[in-house]
Amino acid sequence: MKKYKVIALSALIVAGFTSCDLTEKPTSYYEKDTYFQTNDQAKMSVIGVYDCLAIDKHYGQFEMAMPSSDDTYYIQGTGTDNTRRDISHYMVKSTNDWVASLWEYKYMGIDRANFAIAGIEKMAEYEGSTYLKDLVAQARFLRAFLGFDLIKYWGDAPFKATYSSGYEDAFNGRVSREEIYDLIIADLDFAKENLQKGNASLSPEVPSQGAAHALLMRIYLQRAGYSLQQDGKLTRPDEAKRKEYFNAVVTEWTAFKSKGYHGFYDGGFKQLFVGYSAGTLNSKESLWEIAFNPTGTGYKDNSGTWGTYNGPLVEAPGKNATSTSMGRANAFFRVLPAWKDFFEGTDERRDVMVCTYQLKWNADKANHVPVENEKLTDWYPGKWRREWMPGGFVDPNNTGVNYCPLRYADVVLMAAEAYNEIGNTPEAWDLLNTVRTRAKATPITDANYNSLLKAPKVYNLPYIQDNDAAGKFRTALYWERGFELAFEGQRKYDLLRWGILGESLKYFQDNMDKSLKGKYVAGEKFVKGQHELFPIPLGELQSNPALGGKNNPGYE
Repeated sequence: MKKYKVIALSALIVAGFTSCDLTEKPTSYYEKDTYFQTNDQAKMSVIGVYDCLAIDKHYGQFEMAMPSSDDTYYIQGTGTDNTRRDISHYMVKSTNDWVASLWEYKYMGIDRANFAIAGIEKMAEYEGSTYLKDLVAQARFLRAFLGFDLIKYWGDAPFKATYSSGYEDAFNGRVSREEIYDLIIADLDFAKENLQKGNASLSPEVPSQGAAHALLMRIYLQRAGYSLQQDGKLTRPDEAKRKEYFNAVVTEWTAFKSKGYHGFYDGGFKQLFVGYSAGTLNSKESLWEIAFNPTGTGYKDNSGTWGTYNGPLVEAPGKNATSTSMGRANAFFRVLPAWKDFFEGTDERRDVMVCTYQLKWNADKANHVPVENEKLTDWYPGKWRREWMPGGFVDPNNTGVNYCPLRYADVVLMAAEAYNEIGNTPEAWDLLNTVRTRAKATPITDANYNSLLKAPKVYNLPYIQDNDAAGKFRTALYWERGFELAFEGQRKYDLLRWGILGESLKYFQDNMDKSLKGKYVAGEKFVKGQHELFPIPLGELQSNPALGGKNNPGYE
């Protein structure tokens, strides 16, 4: 929830944000070469990039479907809808409306970042201005974040670091993901030195230097793992290159620690997520949050649906409701119920991750009351909840809950993974166990490994070999990243880079409760060599001749 006021970009029309060639320019139109005259204008150009993310058709809602289904959750209903269900159940086609919208907003954000970067860097006072360099660092961070989305979703995709000033610049062919990686790493190398350092007065709605280090760690890990190539083969770099990337993760982790401040939220795991729903800004564990603010005129431009579409079901308020009553929540997503039993009883993440009740309206009490769901098919992701939010929003579906794509616990687990892969497994265990300790879970040791991480407590995974120390840690990390980070957008891409996405989906489907049959279908729908990537939208293929009409493997 934004704690500072920004101007929605509907009020900012800058040259090239549309491709039209106007003979008469409106008063709100700014020439690229004359727009960047003041610091406020420079700031406005960067706000335009943020604005592309903080919208219902991007990270407000549509993005929620992209990382599902994994082995923790899925979307209710398997009928084709050409939107969220088709994405979640691996039935997606090149005509999918949501995929097309996400493609549009990611490229819009990248182009706005290109515009802002080029314009600010040409300002006369740029070289001597820490403030302007911070703005460029923000824009380069956002460009890297969106560029990484392109790699994850479409692999080799059009990408450029220059602004599209007209029609002739608008269409580009595929760029190798390795080239995109190099470009976005360069962006983050700049950002990690020129963003502000994390501190208590810095809003997490603005990325810190720590956020740039963390995103670099994520990028290096993804780059070291498996990805689907244009020939339909799933490959990863050779071992020498992988070790180089893992060492780069450790280097970023070391630099991250040296800058201090960031750490686990002082209030504990549950209160961290209560705080997200309540609108509490916490820059210690939250390295960066995408901010939503669905209030006032034009609220839908900055609307989010975190906690209404991906939280427990909340019945619409009825008789005796007041203006401060809780809004409704439609609860499109469902958690795989087996995860509730995988946790230790002391682990406070269990009852945050898995919500077993819904909220019904009680007219006599003029309030919502929790009602336990007997059906396992009505258990919900519970990290964001209406009941933890302020009441009385302008629209009962929309919320002011921020989405945090980068937080400290994830950084710790990424560092642990890299240490294990370069042979320092003891350090990896030490880091992983700090995450468990915060959650009040038992630290894992050689002595309790089997009792905590083998059947019957959890599934005995056939697709991860644990016959040596590194393998035992990989098994523990598989579970720990699920316990800690479920529904936060990383799980599917963890499984993909580990090369076990299809195997994991099928194994969980084969072992799930029989009541989920026909509801969680990811294991049977997933096609290896296709569904590791999304299709390029059909409209883009038809309008962009540089793509040669060729879609990603398996798509028409």
